[in-house]
Amino acid sequence: MSATDWKLEVVQVPVSDIDRAKHFYAEQCGFAVDLDAQVSDSVRVVQLTPPGSACSIHLSRGIHSMPPGSLEGLQIVVGDIEAARRELLERGVGVSPVRHVEGGVWVEGKGGKWNSFVFFSDPDGNGWVLQERPRA
Repeated sequence: MSATDWKLEVVQVPVSDIDRAKHFYAEQCGFAVDLDAQVSDSVRVVQLTPPGSACSIHLSRGIHSMPPGSLEGLQIVVGDIEAARRELLERGVGVSPVRHVEGGVWVEGKGGKWNSFVFFSDPDGNGWVLQERPRA
């Protein structure tokens, strides 16, 4: 890797209950569990990666000062917003309808290129956004 390559590879996600969050992300969202390590008596780190992603998340307590549920706008890009929404619903995740921005206002339904979104939150309230990328 060159000194000029900057790659975002891990995002810290503050949670109150690591086991509950691990279940949510692995079992309900389909993220792969890469690591589950007890670093010390007070620090445990669980690393999970969304399907096809180069960036992972760390569920952690005792490492940072962010309160559980304080993150919003964590964004994942998907090829088919309706299929991704359907998969989350089938896994028991509460998700919004597909929405897009029209005239500065959120409306239901798919929009144009890069303008179709689905929103959901983890059990602590950390907010996620799925965004459909344009087809090649």
